[in-house]
Amino acid sequence: MNNYEHTIIVRQDISPTQMNQIIDKYTNLIEKNGGKLIQTQKWGLLNLSYIIKKNRKGNYIHFKIEGSGELIRELEKNEKIDKSLLKYLSVKVQKHDLETNYFEKKDKQIERERTK
Repeated sequence: MNNYEHTIIVRQDISPTQMNQIIDKYTNLIEKNGGKLIQTQKWGLLNLSYIIKKNRKGNYIHFKIEGSGELIRELEKNEKIDKSLLKYLSVKVQKHDLETNYFEKKDKQIERERTK
């Protein structure tokens, strides 16, 4: 079994319930194809570096997966036809970093600024 990090960017105009449905859809797809979902992170609405399909922002979802290359091919095949997704990226890693949440620091800074 290989370790993968898989990130998808969802359109900005999607509702929270639709977002949860997308997460459930891909979680079930991972498990059906013999993969193991280690962690799911919602990174939230972030600016895109360039306009993609007339969108300036996107909701980022990051999955840490343990599975085979066939699982990743199946995931990407389904994501190509999903109209609510803007982009996706799969990266094979040696081991998962479960400690660091790269977007948590930004949220804490915003919260501190609000309380001032």
